Amino acid sequence: MKYKCVIFDCDGVLVDSEAIQAQVLVDMTDRLGLNLTTEFIIGQFLGKSFNEIKSYISQRCKHQFPSNFESEYRRRTYEAFDMELKPIPGIHFVLQNLKVPFGVASSGPIEKIRRNLRTAKLLDKFGGSIFSCYEIQKWKPSPDIYLHAAKSMGFAPHECAVVEDSAAGVQAALGGGFDVFLYSNNTLKNNLNMERVIMFDDMTKLIALLEASKLK
Repeated sequence: MKYKCVIFDCDGVLVDSEAIQAQVLVDMTDRLGLNLTTEFIIGQFLGKSFNEIKSYISQRCKHQFPSNFESEYRRRTYEAFDMELKPIPGIHFVLQNLKVPFGVASSGPIEKIRRNLRTAKLLDKFGGSIFSCYEIQKWKPSPDIYLHAAKSMGFAPHECAVVEDSAAGVQAALGGGFDVFLYSNNTLKNNLNMERVIMFDDMTKLIALLEASKLK
């Protein structure tokens, strides 16, 4: 295989969390006088930092923006994750059969990443190779989180494949010089530089795609 390392995003790639998070935001922003849908939230906020999300909402809400908005969001999402969170179909197969080191690099807080991986029974697969944008205070689409993850694991960008599902994440990986495998988001293909991107919609096919990749 061309790659010596694979770096996964977390939400939407390892755990099926995005619709859950979006519904929590729908409920919370509804009380602030916004009429947002889960589809809008996923399309607008996917892969972005929570500070960007808060800024968008606070500038448009029709009532006083609560100072505890983020802590309340975390509390509600954690409760929902405990009841509803599932691994992405096929991801256990992928992690069990990958023959190279792999890690996860996410925009979420480290405690959220670990909690969600534990809930989805994936935490033990990653060991210490879990990296959060909060640790370096740089968020996608900046490439820093992927550069940080690769360097920490001992690999150069050209030796790594990144698995993403958001425009911000793809931009981050491409900006750092990584090849990108874009999971199940056909709406992005017309808005991205696809030169170093392979799209797929079945996680069980990822290993074969990695092995067959002719990206340069």
